[in-house]
Amino acid sequence: MPRPNGCSVSKEGWESHQDMMVEPLAINDSEVFSIIKKEKHKQTNSLELIASENFTSRAVLEALGSCLTNKYSKGFPGQSCYYDGLEYNDELETLCQRRALEVFGLDSEKWGVNVRPYSGSPANFAVYTAVVEPHGRIMGLDLPDGGHLSHGFMTEGKKISATSIFFETMPYKVIPETGYIDYDKLQETARLFQPKLIIAGTTCYSRNLDYAHLKQIANENGAYLMGDMAHIGGLVAAGVVPSPFDHCDIVTTTTHKSLRGCRGGLIFYRKGVRSVDTNGKKTLYNLEFLINQAVFPGLQGGPHNNAIAGVAVALKQAMTPEFKAYQLQVLANCKALSSSLTDLGYKIVTGGSDNHLILVDLRDKETDGGRAEKVLQACAISCNKNTCLGATSALLPSGLRFGSPALTSRGLVEEDFKKVARFIHRGIELTLEVQRSLDPRATLKEFVQALAQGGKLQQRVAEIRTEVEAFTGQFPMPGLPEL
Repeated sequence: MPRPNGCSVSKEGWESHQDMMVEPLAINDSEVFSIIKKEKHKQTNSLELIASENFTSRAVLEALGSCLTNKYSKGFPGQSCYYDGLEYNDELETLCQRRALEVFGLDSEKWGVNVRPYSGSPANFAVYTAVVEPHGRIMGLDLPDGGHLSHGFMTEGKKISATSIFFETMPYKVIPETGYIDYDKLQETARLFQPKLIIAGTTCYSRNLDYAHLKQIANENGAYLMGDMAHIGGLVAAGVVPSPFDHCDIVTTTTHKSLRGCRGGLIFYRKGVRSVDTNGKKTLYNLEFLINQAVFPGLQGGPHNNAIAGVAVALKQAMTPEFKAYQLQVLANCKALSSSLTDLGYKIVTGGSDNHLILVDLRDKETDGGRAEKVLQACAISCNKNTCLGATSALLPSGLRFGSPALTSRGLVEEDFKKVARFIHRGIELTLEVQRSLDPRATLKEFVQALAQGGKLQQRVAEIRTEVEAFTGQFPMPGLPEL
């Protein structure tokens, strides 16, 4: 290719530049390629049980890595734009919006959707910006009780989440004896706090939410009810758990968890009549304008059009019979894991699960989630430490959270999850063995050092890891085979 006229760049230099633009990653940047290959090997050869993770399809990854990455756009479809040449971006965004409504069975006359949020937390913050306004009042499930950081977590001495910094937040709690949400206490507290928004959403709660009761509480206080279905979006799409759309004014979700797309977020909002007073006067929703303005230009610049493409592909997949079969298997696998761990002597918070995740309380085993997580990770078992009932600090988690979506995507069924439970059990037994070799006052750092010192403990870790890798190697990994 000839170089530009009048350019001081040599012909060889210009040709090298052109070659660089078409080189595959393995040649162009071997360091990054090596890291990706290592991560792919780890994902392929370990038990992925983190409830917020999944393995997306090849088609989604192809859309995500497409030429749509190159195009920058602002404005919304059909409106005045800052850039020309956006006809295909508009077509894509409109398609994604249509699929988002269709997959959840929503009437476009009664619901709208913004598909631009970069992820779930930005989606939530856009909603707060739109309808709560600075220092407005929000109620969400407390983080130590299973709520999400973006719902307004704070400690006695510090506001942790930006939600609690810019808004006034009041958490609601679970009943310590059962682990179920204390709706009566929430109702009582809401009457005193008078929130403008109540969040019906969780990140580590294994039971279905009572959306009707939450809506009743919201109505009593003139509050909006926002459903955050980030974890259960795929289950809702398949119709295998109760839908927040029946009672909520606003619904947000991520797109990469049980919905099994790429990283992104969605905000659904009601349209039409919000309420009718005793005189028959109607109050209309104004959520479409407020939420769209909050997303852009309020909090974001141009949307990630390649991510919108990936989300659109995932939404199409979510409307198939195969996807419903997958979600039913997610539920069955989670129940199998829960019952197997119960049989092995573990305490499951709430006694079981209605969805894709469980929380195991390790306090009666005289260990904690931080130590057990380290051992399981060394054994090629990925999960995350999590707080349990009565926790005084999110930094001292007494439990482990396990989820079934990712391994179900690889084809595991109930009998396989029973084997997974036994691997987990062996890892926790090894955790106790490491603890017994140390002073009872040993820190987590000292625990990790002891685990890595070699000898019999390291041999036990290696034995479990080898078995886990052999087991996981039987199941195909979705995605791009070359990466």
